[in-house]
Amino acid sequence: MEEQSVFGEVLEAADQLSPEEKEALIGVLQRRLIDERREEIAQEIAAARREFQAGQCQPATPDELMKEILG
Repeated sequence: MEEQSVFGEVLEAADQLSPEEKEALIGVLQRRLIDERREEIAQEIAAARREFQAGQCQPATPDELMKEILG
């Protein structure tokens, strides 16, 4: 519940900003989200490389991958 309280406080604080400040805030938040996602992707790539180097990956054709994905 505390998270909702903090979120509400942030929204209330954002309401006090000028339109220009709100746009700047949106830009900052979007860049931070992009950076977070970039870091997640980098970690996934590092894990995949470790799995490959450890011999835990099996070669597969695109058709085999699609069958596995689609069940």
